[in-house]
Amino acid sequence: MPASSASVRRRSPYAAVAGVGVGAALGWIGAASYFARRVLTPERARPDDTEVLAVAADEVTLAASVDTLAPGRYGLWFRGGHARIGEILATDEGAGTVRRRLDGVAGGPLVPGGGRWTGSYYVAPTDETLGAAAVPVEVPGELGTLPAWRFDPTSPTGRWAVLVHGRGATRDEPLRAVRVLLDLGITVLVPSYRNDPEAPPAPDGRYSLGLSEWRDVEAAMVYAVGAGADSLVLGGWSMGGATVLQTLARSWLADLVDAVVLDAPVVDWGDVLAHQARLHRVPPLLRDASALVMGRRSTRRLVGVHEPVDVAQTDWVSRAAELRHRMLIVHSRDDDFVPVGPSEQLAAVRPDLVRFEPWTIAGHCTEWNTEPARWERVVTEFLRETLGPRGGVSRAATDQ
Repeated sequence: MPASSASVRRRSPYAAVAGVGVGAALGWIGAASYFARRVLTPERARPDDTEVLAVAADEVTLAASVDTLAPGRYGLWFRGGHARIGEILATDEGAGTVRRRLDGVAGGPLVPGGGRWTGSYYVAPTDETLGAAAVPVEVPGELGTLPAWRFDPTSPTGRWAVLVHGRGATRDEPLRAVRVLLDLGITVLVPSYRNDPEAPPAPDGRYSLGLSEWRDVEAAMVYAVGAGADSLVLGGWSMGGATVLQTLARSWLADLVDAVVLDAPVVDWGDVLAHQARLHRVPPLLRDASALVMGRRSTRRLVGVHEPVDVAQTDWVSRAAELRHRMLIVHSRDDDFVPVGPSEQLAAVRPDLVRFEPWTIAGHCTEWNTEPARWERVVTEFLRETLGPRGGVSRAATDQ
């Protein structure tokens, strides 16, 4: 993944194939298969990328980088804990350092040394970092038990939200939305899904870009309804957005969904693949061949997938007429991992359903990080407008 404020959360799987030399037809097939496997294979290794230079009671000095110089609030994983990093207090270009506010530490202690920058400002234990206690629950899924967190509002309305994290991220990612939803009386469920470290692996151990993960989201919806939910809100980040869109199209529970909030969603995986291929100088023929290999039943085994991954099924600009749910899309025009273009296009072709809220400066999935108050206001206003005073909205959008 190119350097950005979210670079450590989602290191690009495409960079590894940049410069692959191919000549003969078999070489192209092999390279295309390798490219596809890189796209679909979960990455477990998360190397340190940030240097902690000094720590005081309420501030921390870091080596300057694109990440550590980004405005807003972020997290820092370190050996034994997680630190919440606040606003920039001072920079020293000559020394190559940045001093930032230290908002809190879970675990610890934080000491000079290596760390890993993350967009996840809130993490478990959530009662310490978020100020809201998570109830651990287990969601029965197609492949086995899916660990999840449930957050209960003081005055529940009967509506639940299911929040879906992105590719290579964790359940910490959606925590930024929890307080907004609790304030609206919405019970929040944050589930894991296949191939998460704590969840069952897919039969092939690969991602399918939302084309199978949606079944785990449906399992979370079934759990919510069984626990008393009478209507639902779905939220998704990055590939979680792609997964939510598949859920809306495929799930028998889709009619219970009253509103959708997507943050930096993958609206078209083909566009993401093309962007990353250009960025890393992967030849277009190789990029297209990889999509063909992963999407054909006859060649899927070259990629190691149990089911074909048809990228065309993830193009929601082309499939816009199928949408029936009101949705908010928050997406930065400076997102250098998932380009904003398809989000803008989807809002343009379905203005009756889709509200697009553009951001700037933020990297991938860091809109909240750069402007948390604005993000929370935009999401709150959308949900109040869409759901109505109780929370009970018209499902007019689904009836048209």
